[in-house]
This record gives sequence, C-alpha cells and structure tokens, in this order.
Amino acid sequence: MKFYMTPGSCSTGIHIILEELEEVFEAHIVNLPAGDHFKPEYLAINPKSTIPALVRTDGGTLTEVVSIAYWLACNRGRGRLWPADADAASRALETMVYVVATVHGQGFARIFATPTFAASPSDHAKVEALGRDIVTQSFAIIDRALAGQDYVAGTFSAADPILFYVEFWADKTGIPLPSNLAAHYRRMLERPVVQRVLREEGYNLALLGVAQSRPN
Repeated sequence: MKFYMTPGSCSTGIHIILEELEEVFEAHIVNLPAGDHFKPEYLAINPKSTIPALVRTDGGTLTEVVSIAYWLACNRGRGRLWPADADAASRALETMVYVVATVHGQGFARIFATPTFAASPSDHAKVEALGRDIVTQSFAIIDRALAGQDYVAGTFSAADPILFYVEFWADKTGIPLPSNLAAHYRRMLERPVVQRVLREEGYNLALLGVAQSRPN
C-alpha cells in the first residue's frame, strides 16, 4: 500500500495504526506548506486535496481519517484493532468522529488555520481563542467518557491513535489535558510503536508529555 501523509498531522494517527498492524507500506510525504496537496499528481490520487490518503494493493484509494482507520482496523491484522462487541465498536466510532469533526475540524482548525475562519487580522485572536475553547470543552466530554478505562473501547483499538493525535496537538500548543486524557496520552506515549512513529516523524520524545504530567 501507499500512504500519503504529513508528519505531525492527523495522518500520524493512521501511521500508528499501520505500524501497530505491522503493515508493509510505502510512506509518501505531502508537504502542506509547500502546497503539495494541490499539485496535479496528488489531486490525481485524492481530488479532495486533503491528507491522509491510502492507496490499497487493489489500486483503490481511501481518504478521510475515520474511513481509513475503520477499514484498516476491520480488514487488516485479522480485525484485531476493531472491537467485536457492538457497544464498544460504537464508542470507538463515536470518539473517532467527534475527534475529527469537532476537536480537529472546529477546534484545532481555528488554531492552526485561523485566517480560513477570519479574513481580518484583527479577528484572529478571537477566532483562535474560540478554537481553544472548543478543544477544551470537547476534551472535557471525552474525559468523562474515558473514566475508569485505559482505552476508548476498553482495550486498545484504532480509536486510540486517532484520539492520540489531538492529545499530541494539545501538548504541542500548551492546552492542558484533563486527568483521564492526560493518562491516556502518557499511556500512548509509552507504546513502542508510538515512540517509533514519532521518531520517524522527527519528534524528540524527551520533550513530549512533560507539561501534561503536571497537575491540572
């Protein structure tokens, strides 16, 4: 398979899933600041001009984080990254959709792509502040759902790397994680696969999780 990704982005979650499943794949870096996602060769693969994209061995292409995560979890590694129990599977899917659509799409998008939401520079601080509020409120909801369990669906599943990528963003942008999310983030950082992926994507593990280990 061919995996089109940008280090440190939402594609990191998919990268972790691929490595957890011990998949063989080619990684292709899409340089977003350079506009690689708008180049004709990438648009031929993914006309949405988004990342990530996964070209499967049958030639078909999957886009969208939730879709790729779900397909990998159900169809690779004998389905071991997708819960067999319907309630647990529903929790996993619910969390992935909420992370991508709300925490990422409504919250962090306002922080990372502020001008997209406000043309006037005078409004940028307000837009970014709203983004941080959305992230904080969303984290509080997920934190309550995580109470009493180590992972989103009880045991490790594809939902956890997807939740991890926004926890990682929170760490990088100085947004405190509530206690259950902070514990989940540290738990993920301890996984050998996560450590390997972060190193491959150019991150210093010694600098991660330090702020989140302090009491909120």
